[in-house]
Amino acid sequence: MERAGRQDAEALGRLERRHFLAVAVAGAMAAGCRSSGPKGPGTETASPGSTRFIGDGERTRAGNPDWRIRSEGTPEAVQGYTDRCSVLPGEEFGLYVSTTASGFRVSAFRVGWYGGQQARLVWRSPRIAGSVQARRRLLEGTRIVRADWNRTLGVRTDGWPEGAYLLRLEADNRHQRYVPLIVRSASGAGRTVLMHAVSTWQAYNAWGGYSLYHGEDGAYGTRSLAVSFDRPYDRSGAEKFMAYERAVVVLAERLEIPLAYTTGVDVHREPGVLHGAHAALSLGHDEYWSQQQRDHVTRARDSGTNVAFLGANACFRRIRLERGPTGDARTVVCYKTDYLADPYLTDHPTMPTNDFRRQPGADPESSLTGVLYEGYPVDAPYVVHADDHWLFEGTGVRRGDSFDHLVGVEYDRVTPGMPTPAPLEVIAHSPLLYKGAPSHADSAYYTVPSGAGVFASGTMRWVEALMAGTQDNGRNHGMDARTGLFVTRTTENLIRAFAEGPCGRNRPKPRENASALYPSHPEPLGRRR
Repeated sequence: MERAGRQDAEALGRLERRHFLAVAVAGAMAAGCRSSGPKGPGTETASPGSTRFIGDGERTRAGNPDWRIRSEGTPEAVQGYTDRCSVLPGEEFGLYVSTTASGFRVSAFRVGWYGGQQARLVWRSPRIAGSVQARRRLLEGTRIVRADWNRTLGVRTDGWPEGAYLLRLEADNRHQRYVPLIVRSASGAGRTVLMHAVSTWQAYNAWGGYSLYHGEDGAYGTRSLAVSFDRPYDRSGAEKFMAYERAVVVLAERLEIPLAYTTGVDVHREPGVLHGAHAALSLGHDEYWSQQQRDHVTRARDSGTNVAFLGANACFRRIRLERGPTGDARTVVCYKTDYLADPYLTDHPTMPTNDFRRQPGADPESSLTGVLYEGYPVDAPYVVHADDHWLFEGTGVRRGDSFDHLVGVEYDRVTPGMPTPAPLEVIAHSPLLYKGAPSHADSAYYTVPSGAGVFASGTMRWVEALMAGTQDNGRNHGMDARTGLFVTRTTENLIRAFAEGPCGRNRPKPRENASALYPSHPEPLGRRR
């Protein structure tokens, strides 16, 4: 095992250093971003530019290294939110900002490879007068927190290519915050679709003291039963995107495959973006899905769209999307263990907002993902099982090779007795202890009659591992550069193969081995509130 590990490290060390996502490649910064004056009260217009598919020259443009936040300051220093999770290129969104500074600017950075710089400045506003907006609004009953601020300005996205954006609020007091925004694709035909998990971002957002996990006193019993997009995100403003999604965007753009961008909310409302897509990627922490989103992704799979789950705990919570003050689908409803208190159930008794695997209307996520969420928290090595699988090509791994800390902080496993597609191949089988009991985390792969392939990593640290060894994220959990290279190469293999079309037609079929690994039918250990 030790000798194999050394051989593995040597083989991985020979991989090109370009696999590091945070390499700072020297080059000229893009300084040609122009901003025009306002077209009307509270409206800014982005500089003109191409709105064509991003492959048409966007990836060759120079990046801007100065896209990161330098100082957050106190939460009140500067914060904001948009009235739309996503827009089509050229559409307008409203930006709502509160700051203790006398003024601020907004810089819109598009995330991508850009020669290693990882973002490009697409637009910058003129200076805008700042003000402190009203305190939060807490609604009784569901304990929804909303900001309900006055709109500060409207921003048109003329010339903004499709992609994932970080709007950086830059206050005169020198403090900064992000506001995430997706400039979505109208069609994903022939492309790999990145599905950004905005409902999960919002579920964990504790701005105003409340999230779907706890109330202001920190207790589960006082949590929100629904959360609103009409409020800022806490902390940096983009914590979930930065940790669980950004590295995939950077990697996928570096591979120069046709990409499309959307959100889970948009797949819920407008599933056409998946029609004809070669692949759909669920990113690193994609826990909260509506029934409609799940149905649409399943239908796409059954029509030939490959699907990858790069995190763990995906498609676990069943939510409902409701209207908010700024439009449709602005409220994420999830009563969880209190689902019987939801008045919606009176007329819709089979549509609870609890876990997909729970009654009424139980539909465990494993029928789509191939694996079942089991538990939190864990920290364990990732152990290779099917070393000859095509996903591991070029990594040099051997069966039994392990990568410390790659399994965590939540994990999935194959669970016989639950609805699971077959044949199902376990390609990594990682022993661990969860609450003192032995278990395993599994990476698994299967195909369906349409030819679509489905991969699940089984660990929430997969995307974070893309940055392991780079010091780019600060949340790498002790994972080293060897782990980063392994996960990067495996993810490259996955994305490239999925981008070619139905994977069951152009890659080896899965070899059923789950029944040998799990000859009995143990009950899943996972129990979450």
